[in-house]
Amino acid sequence: MFLHPRFFRIGPAVLAGALAFSLPAVAGDWPQFRGPRRDGICAVGELAARWPVDGPAVLWREKVGAGFSGPVVAGGRVFLFSREGDEEVLTARESATGKVIWRAATPTTYQDDFGFDPGPRATPCVAEGKVFTLGADGVVQAWAAADGRVLWRFDSRRELGAAKGFFGFACSPLVESGAVLFNLGGREGAGIVAFATDTGKILWRTGGEEASYSAPVAVTWQGQRNVLFLTRHHFTALEPATGRVRFEYAFGPTERSSVTAASPVVVDDLVFLSGCYGAGATVVRVPAEGPPVKLWADATALQNHYATSVYRDGFLYGIDGRTDPGSFPGPNLRCVELRTGKVRWHDETVGAANVTLVGGELLILTEKGELFRAPASPEGFKPGARTQILGVQARAHPAIADGRLYARSQDRLVCVDLRAGK
Repeated sequence: MFLHPRFFRIGPAVLAGALAFSLPAVAGDWPQFRGPRRDGICAVGELAARWPVDGPAVLWREKVGAGFSGPVVAGGRVFLFSREGDEEVLTARESATGKVIWRAATPTTYQDDFGFDPGPRATPCVAEGKVFTLGADGVVQAWAAADGRVLWRFDSRRELGAAKGFFGFACSPLVESGAVLFNLGGREGAGIVAFATDTGKILWRTGGEEASYSAPVAVTWQGQRNVLFLTRHHFTALEPATGRVRFEYAFGPTERSSVTAASPVVVDDLVFLSGCYGAGATVVRVPAEGPPVKLWADATALQNHYATSVYRDGFLYGIDGRTDPGSFPGPNLRCVELRTGKVRWHDETVGAANVTLVGGELLILTEKGELFRAPASPEGFKPGARTQILGVQARAHPAIADGRLYARSQDRLVCVDLRAGK
């Protein structure tokens, strides 16, 4: 399970300084998929009261490898996982300048069956001085955040018989209780797997269902910690330390050729689940004992394809509909009441996008690389001017840390100052 040195290469790094690097916790860090709480909400700071006409200042922009894996920020460093040639590459950059601190790479042979982007899909997670990644080919790795050394490696296709699926492996890792958790879809009870963060040893495995493309989230209910997964056909809650299944609730697409990629959205004891390909949307209430109880279900209220919705003051804001090029009807931004599923408004001018909540505003990054903001209000959609910060295929969820937005397209990583104008 440990990776022999011949399997990886570390680029330029100051190894002496690496020994002293402890990755201090910073309140404004964005160390994992969709932020510190994995809810797409930036709770530290607000946007500038007003942006100039030509948009906020771009602090730096760098060329990067391929992939849909989003950037993460911790301890003054921005980490990005991408594909360059026949290697999956993890880089650490100075968050303020974009300067590469170190670059590390391991080989990959992943090829997309449909000719899409060959890069990693899953966003890294930074915890315990390590960076955890999942490659598009199903390889789980733990890297030293200090210098990029590979600490351990696990090939889920070879070891667990995990299926490649339609578009490779895409579960963004979640660290809980000294374990890093993945929905891998392995055989013989290895659908969901927990690895020890320090050694890579499998701590537990459970379920025999295929993996979805959704990332798990964690929540505390009745004083007990739970990790929530969307597998191929179920919403599942487990104890992170043991893997004991607390409940399973049927939810998933009705079509075989499909993708369920949005994460569960948790609001107290309510959970919003959403997907395309016939999955639709539903809200369930999780009682103190027993399985979830359906509050409402609607096939058309808010079908999240790839991007997960955000929540504020009783309402969900997210992209409804499939985001495939040429899909009809096309994707649209919606505001939906959480407790009823009632659509308060929708707008068809946004297109495919990721939505992040900063203060009381929606920060919207479209797949075409346009950035703009709008009040998160059920009274209507009042967007500001759009500014182009990236090229096409800006599909990855962005990161926000210390007043800066970090976002990527298919070949660029950009840092934008959200507080000050040009």
